[in-house]
Amino acid sequence: MKQSRATSRSVVFEFLQGLGIVTDELEGLELPVTVEVMKERVDFLHSVGLTIEDINAYPLVLGCSVRKNMVPVLDYLGKIGVRKSTFTQFLRRYPQVLHASVVVDLMPVVRYLQGMDIKPVDIPRVLERYPEVLGYKLEGTMSTSVAFLVGIGVAPRQIGSVLTRYPEILGMRVGRIIKPFVEHLESIGLPRAAIARLIEQQPYILGFNLIDQVKPNLVALVEFGVRKEVLSSIIARYPDILGFELKEKLVVQQSLLESRVLVGREEFGTVIERMPQAVSLSRDTVLKHVEFFKTCGFLLKQVSTMVVHCPQILALNLDIMKLSFDFFKNEMEREIEELVEFPAFFTYGLESTVRPRHKMVTKKGLKCSLAWLLNCSDAKFEERMRYDTIGIEEMDAGTESSFDMEKFAESESEYDEDSDFEDSDGDYI
Repeated sequence: MKQSRATSRSVVFEFLQGLGIVTDELEGLELPVTVEVMKERVDFLHSVGLTIEDINAYPLVLGCSVRKNMVPVLDYLGKIGVRKSTFTQFLRRYPQVLHASVVVDLMPVVRYLQGMDIKPVDIPRVLERYPEVLGYKLEGTMSTSVAFLVGIGVAPRQIGSVLTRYPEILGMRVGRIIKPFVEHLESIGLPRAAIARLIEQQPYILGFNLIDQVKPNLVALVEFGVRKEVLSSIIARYPDILGFELKEKLVVQQSLLESRVLVGREEFGTVIERMPQAVSLSRDTVLKHVEFFKTCGFLLKQVSTMVVHCPQILALNLDIMKLSFDFFKNEMEREIEELVEFPAFFTYGLESTVRPRHKMVTKKGLKCSLAWLLNCSDAKFEERMRYDTIGIEEMDAGTESSFDMEKFAESESEYDEDSDFEDSDGDYI
């Protein structure tokens, strides 16, 4: 009998080898004794889109029975909403799922995800994005990662949203990945509460590699003139900067601004501090904005001064900027030197802020700077409208608003599930 089984196994191996399947890892695996049954398995794997190359990447899949393993697992995934069109990629990512028991292994994980406030309609998308989650033990990595996030201040009601958008968190070791990441951000001045808000808003930042991305990028920022004391503010405003090939971007942007906008190297760090998103501006965008200012009558030296003080003017929607400039020139009848002193003028809504405030000031007969007119809240402006004259202290009020880390840390996440991470501010490119 042993001789017969050995002969049958040899025939099955010859069949697999004839298909191009490497059988080295199959030596100790229980396999069908007939070519017909093995062919059924290979054909089924082909029917869900897997190639011989895919099978060779995980040949142990050939130990799964079509009727006892493959069909029940895929049927269950289909019933809970995983799209059949994703089965191929699903199995390429996590072929081990075909070894699982639906009742013992898969159902408990799905129930666990639902218990994390992931909506039933979102469960299939979570599994499609991160099928490996089906292999984790409930009392292991998954529970500890969630507990740690809640422990640092992530709101429990936000956990479902966080995991829906970045389920990879469930597979992250707290001691090796999450905790060192959080502690390093704390070391540069980010409060834990602020880190919790960042995770609520952009949970994918936990996927940035601490050694290969985060630490080198923070070093690069300092090398290019960013002050260490403002690193935390930069990360809070633009956490994506931690995941870039940043040094290369900084080199390109510094060269572009130095050659086209006349921003000196000593001023480049200031630009990044005031608008970290500047590292992602395209060359074409920068040049179009510079050309716009030149056509408005600004000298390149003036453009440089404006960019250093308010780099946002390189990212605003040009059509809206043109409307604002036309109003400034034709209705407000001011000199462009005022825009050099207060380039943030372009960041204020024409219809919502500039026009109505200008109308009120004109009606009252007040003469004021652009900063006095615009750089305040609506409540503060209403208070100013009760003045008969403008004091010199008011006239010289600062024109820059600093980032309030405490306010950010205390804010509540307002993630819009329909936004799909798109920036909804139509005033920006």
